[in-house]
Amino acid sequence: MARQIWKPGTMLNPVPVVMITSKEGERENVCTVAWTGTICSDPAMTYISLRKERYSYDIIKNSGKFCINLVNEQLAYATDYCGVKSGRDENKFLSMNLEKEKAINFDCPTIKDSPIVLECEVEEIKELGSHDMFIAKIVSVDIDDQYMDENGRFDMQKCNLVTYSHGEYYKLGEKIGKFGYSVKKI
Repeated sequence: MARQIWKPGTMLNPVPVVMITSKEGERENVCTVAWTGTICSDPAMTYISLRKERYSYDIIKNSGKFCINLVNEQLAYATDYCGVKSGRDENKFLSMNLEKEKAINFDCPTIKDSPIVLECEVEEIKELGSHDMFIAKIVSVDIDDQYMDENGRFDMQKCNLVTYSHGEYYKLGEKIGKFGYSVKKI
């Protein structure tokens, strides 16, 4: 089997694609981010990486808060739009008819149609190069009731979440196993 060797790059794909909502005073915005993930489970921590020139950068830096709105198939078009348009030029909530709700723990909008919203408080900003990393504590997780099963458990399959890989969006597929299935005794 032949392999190619490329220069260092961001080939860890697919990655989640999310819509970040933020507010500082009267300024609020929604932007699309694909550089996000889990840092720690106890305490629950996450990160987003943003370029300094993004409109949301200063809003989040100054407020110290943001919300991660997970994206499903229904939000895919708006997600792309919010990734290529700037909040400096328009109100993307209005442009994409995104219905806002208020975060539970602080003054920040969330996206009503997002299946899951993580409310985050910035702990640290690491300057890294093209992007700065906002390391944040997750202060709450808001899940829409329609994604719960009859036993009150969260059902990820119902969400139709979207992922991003090399400039393209993909709907997540079917479940093929669960944690520990490789060692489970039959």
